[in-house]
Amino acid sequence: MKTEQTESVLLDSPKKSTKEPVIEINGLYKSFGNQEVLKNLSFKLFDGENLVVLGKSGSGKSVLIKCIVGLLRSDSGIINVFDQNVLTLKRKELDDVRQKIGFLFQSGALYDSMTVKENLEFPLKRMEKQLKQKEIDEKIIEALENVGLPEVLNKMPSELSGGMRKRISLARTIVVDPMIMLYDEPTTGLDPVTSDEISSLINDIQKKYKTSSIIITHDIECARMTADRLIMLQDGEVYEQGNLNKFEKSTDLIIRAFFK
Repeated sequence: MKTEQTESVLLDSPKKSTKEPVIEINGLYKSFGNQEVLKNLSFKLFDGENLVVLGKSGSGKSVLIKCIVGLLRSDSGIINVFDQNVLTLKRKELDDVRQKIGFLFQSGALYDSMTVKENLEFPLKRMEKQLKQKEIDEKIIEALENVGLPEVLNKMPSELSGGMRKRISLARTIVVDPMIMLYDEPTTGLDPVTSDEISSLINDIQKKYKTSSIIITHDIECARMTADRLIMLQDGEVYEQGNLNKFEKSTDLIIRAFFK
């Protein structure tokens, strides 16, 4: 369980927070054909917090964060990121916003044909073209040190364990110094020990890089370790929100199904 929580994120209602929202979502709808996935979804992510989004499979968790970065386009609603509605931005403007956001895919999405170094070089050369090779190398080493794997610099992804690949994916995400982190099921497929290590890394990144994060998960131990605040999705809507204590003490049967 997180031990360093500010007064604002310990409150049950996000409206009571004294911090400014870095993401604000209002009335978000997304459907695929006749299937409504997100329905009138509204919430805020506040500066410096880890917000855990819980929900069973099919509740719209992953669709939500893909809409935030524009990988999917919502049908209606508002997605403000740093006071810019991503739904109305032109391509160049959207790319500028995306450069402030790190996205850790559930699969890791490493390039199998590239070494670890080349995987981390890719976003730097694409997004920070002004950097010289020495500066790129320094940022890569720093990112690998921050995930505890400086020794795998020249290895291929196929040579790494599942937990190591997840760490390298995380290093590739933080190497460009994002302001917001989006984690899509960061501990899926990992053993309990490795899952705890990834959860600890999420907290370390929050502190070191001063990130604000949305953590999509159904792993309750990950939620317990990382959450400053939680929301639960049910049928594409916010079913409940508040701090960990509120969720763990709830007698609601849907919430109890997660917090057994």
